[in-house]
Amino acid sequence: IDFGMVGYDYDLLTPGGQQIFDEGNLNPSSIYSEIVAYEVLARCESAELLKTEATIVYQNPMGKKTDLLVEMDGLKVGVSVVRAVFFPFDDPYTPAMAATMLDGKLKDIKISSANVAPEDAWVKQILSVVAYGPMHLDSLLTAYAGLDAQTKADTILVITVTNGDDAFIY
Repeated sequence: IDFGMVGYDYDLLTPGGQQIFDEGNLNPSSIYSEIVAYEVLARCESAELLKTEATIVYQNPMGKKTDLLVEMDGLKVGVSVVRAVFFPFDDPYTPAMAATMLDGKLKDIKISSANVAPEDAWVKQILSVVAYGPMHLDSLLTAYAGLDAQTKADTILVITVTNGDDAFIY
């Protein structure tokens, strides 16, 4: 996604993206990456926002959480979001760094999927990675290929690379 010189503009978001912003989330530093992840799914896969992070019901409210609950093709799908970035931005982002991040997030997805309450239970989760640049994408793909099949389970991986005036995400 190329933000060009526009950067972030609330008025250009879908109603679901605006709702995510308006409701906030449990980690304010990640709100924009969650909005970007949702906007990609809404615009490319016709996803509809059902619930944001703080409103998804869990069996154990202190357990691992998922960022969004969306509907796709009539099915509930959980969406976990993570940013692939390192500071300073142009420093190397290695496959080892990507593997550590992916492994942790994929394991957390299994835990949140087991913890979600029946009324919000999803049929599948998506791990949406918002990546800073092409180097990050390359490292993510290399790392993902090397992960254990059990860790990947049946989670769908979606990677979005951003460009332009995108520092607000990270």
